[in-house]
Parts: sequence; structure tokens; C-alpha cells
Amino acid sequence: MQKMEYDIAMSEIYHKQIGQLFRALSHPARLAILEQLRDEEQCVCHLEARLKYRQAYISQQLALLRDAGIVQDRREGWNIYYRVTRPEVFDLLETARATLGLPLELPKIKEAAVVVCPCPKCEELTEAVV
Repeated sequence: MQKMEYDIAMSEIYHKQIGQLFRALSHPARLAILEQLRDEEQCVCHLEARLKYRQAYISQQLALLRDAGIVQDRREGWNIYYRVTRPEVFDLLETARATLGLPLELPKIKEAAVVVCPCPKCEELTEAVV
């Protein structure tokens, strides 16, 4: 009898964890952020320029993704960079696209021509434009 109770308790724990993951993935802004982080880490200023969301809004969404264990941050001087720690989430996103009959290739988002940001990546972008 105790094994059955243990199995039920473990099942509830698993379902709760899966529910938390899907909750974290259930917001369009968080999905857009993850797509930007797919290939490399980014700072908030990059996400702001590419997605056209306010910095505070992006930071709020990143905090939820970080709390869910999907992204991790790293400080370099004044800048904080984010990267995906669970690349398996992209398999889930591709499965969702296939399930909905959506194209697996996402349309490219145009970057802002000039980004005002002190991070090294933005300085490189600004120098390339000038």
C-alpha cells in the first residue's frame, strides 16, 4: 500500500514540474525571447532592440524563465547576459509548431540599425553600421 501512495505522490510531483515548465513557456514574449537566445547568449539591450519590448518588460520575462530553470544569467562588468540552460525546450517548441502545422523555420526579425548600449556586442554592431 505504501508503494502505491509513493507512486501517486511522485506522479503529482512530476505533473507539477511539467506544469511549471509549460506555464513558463505559455507566454508569447517569453517564447520570442527564447528564440533570440537559441544560438547564443544575449544581453537585455539586444533583446530590447530585436523584439521592441521595454527593458523592464524583458527583464520581468527573463526572471520568470530564470526561476523556471530555463535560462541562466552571467554578469560581465555592468552587463548581464542570458543563455538557455535547457536546450531541450526547443524540441518542445518545434513539436508545438509541427502539431499546429506551422513552419519550422521562423521569420527573421530585423535588428535595429543603431543600438545605444554600452555592452561589447552592441558596440560592435554600432561600429559596423557607422
